[in-house]
Amino acid sequence: MFGFLNIYKPVNMTSHDVIGYLRRVTKIRQIGHAGTLDPFAEGVLPVAVGKATKLIEYLNDDKAYIGRFCFGKSTDTYDIEGKVVCEFDNKITEKQIIDLPLPQGEIEQYPPIYSAKKINGKKMYELARAGVNDIEIKPCRVNIYKTELLEFNEEEQWADIFVECSKGTYIRSIANDIGKALNNGCYLSKLKRVKSGGFEVKNSVILDDLKNIQDVEKILINPIDYITQPKQELNDVEYKRISHGMTIYNRIDATNDAIVMLTKENQLVAIAQTSSDGLKPKKVFIN
Repeated sequence: MFGFLNIYKPVNMTSHDVIGYLRRVTKIRQIGHAGTLDPFAEGVLPVAVGKATKLIEYLNDDKAYIGRFCFGKSTDTYDIEGKVVCEFDNKITEKQIIDLPLPQGEIEQYPPIYSAKKINGKKMYELARAGVNDIEIKPCRVNIYKTELLEFNEEEQWADIFVECSKGTYIRSIANDIGKALNNGCYLSKLKRVKSGGFEVKNSVILDDLKNIQDVEKILINPIDYITQPKQELNDVEYKRISHGMTIYNRIDATNDAIVMLTKENQLVAIAQTSSDGLKPKKVFIN
């Protein structure tokens, strides 16, 4: 079995739990995911099965989320699972949020201290839980392509905000920053990932619908439909050369060191890299 799955990760289940479930159902060990979601979050989780795990690095990393931003409190994790560290009496109005320049473009963002980002090989949340107080948090450059206020509840003091962003963006850090900008507190109470590269929530499948390996096979996605690198269809001679790890002639317009998908009859055969000598296979998927 070889391909991608568009899985809907439910709340209160980790991304690793999803992989464990699929391994039990399919009896296949070689399964991985692209883009971890926190347990309180839900939505799109791209999953690779079999040799497709070698293709995760070539997937589009851009993401889109709908987050519920709650005002009046700040937590140490910047989300609903954390300990409240500040409370505020002043109420936020919809006009204040509309007037606030929501983050857009390339920004420097400080990740939450309770995050999986590593410092000297250790995850930050492990250091924080161990009581390390002098953790040096360095900002990361991320891209925010779009932010949009979808709904505001003045009585309950929450806003649903759509965020389209690059890989590595922490939506809960955006919540914390918005709270500071409003001289208030703000934390993330809900998060739904609605898009991850080419995987969209409207096409995702819930785990309860996957009872056996046959159910999984029915929804398996051909990798060439979700990897956007240029493609070169192989003839019989080229196919044989690639099967032996040999370089072939480059028939597409691509610069040196570009990644090219080599296909045969709509099936991915190999990932190759361009060079002055032609297309040299990096990863071959012929059985």
